[in-house]
Amino acid sequence: MQIDLSGKTALISGSTQGIGLAIALGLAGSGAKVVVNGRREVAVASAAETIRSSVPGADVVELAVDIATEEGVAQALKLVPEVDILVNNLGIFGAKEALEVSDEEWRQYFEVNVLAAVRLTRAYLPAMISAGWGRVSYIASDSAIVTPVEMIHYGVSKTALLGVSRGFAKAASGTGVTVNSVIAGPTHTGGVEDFVYELVDKSLPWEEAQREFMRLHRPQSLIGRLIEPEEIANLVVYLSSPLASATTGAAVRVDGGYVDSILP
Repeated sequence: MQIDLSGKTALISGSTQGIGLAIALGLAGSGAKVVVNGRREVAVASAAETIRSSVPGADVVELAVDIATEEGVAQALKLVPEVDILVNNLGIFGAKEALEVSDEEWRQYFEVNVLAAVRLTRAYLPAMISAGWGRVSYIASDSAIVTPVEMIHYGVSKTALLGVSRGFAKAASGTGVTVNSVIAGPTHTGGVEDFVYELVDKSLPWEEAQREFMRLHRPQSLIGRLIEPEEIANLVVYLSSPLASATTGAAVRVDGGYVDSILP
């Protein structure tokens, strides 16, 4: 498929590394002007340079603000008043015993994983609706459906994103704006290799190690390996394009078959 996003501006929250950076690269490669976001100027500049070196002629805007705060979203809106594509990728995760997660930690996870996305959508959706075209995506997780006992606070925050996505899709009904969530499965991102080698034989080559990890610890996966960030980015780029004009209010899976369901 030929995806041309020339003339479109895309803001990807939390896009200095991992899935977010892969999405920014994918959108830039399709011709979109990309707004790279992170809290630290050094990290944002490094990600922007990665995109410029990988996609010759890429138009990249550096947005070093803490998007997880009300002040950060207000600053983002001031610096980038309108976007055509909004990808809510920012998120935190961490393992902790269910009964040990404090109120403060619950609030933090909802503030970063849910409310940041709500604020950004509230900030940018009205102009999309007025223009009659726009794309909003939320990067969710298989944990939204298969709640992990070792981090239920993370899983519940991702479950909330599915409801947020469906609700805003209804708010944008009939306007030409689509709103979807993307359910990402176990992904090969920063730190994952160290985590894998904590659980399998350290002498194994990486390809064998990850397959052993998946066999022992993520046996539900039908592809038997970790997903590469670019594979998630491919779906987001499609959803961000005119080709996905009839897909809205959906929770679309790119999980390697991890979620045991015949429904999307």
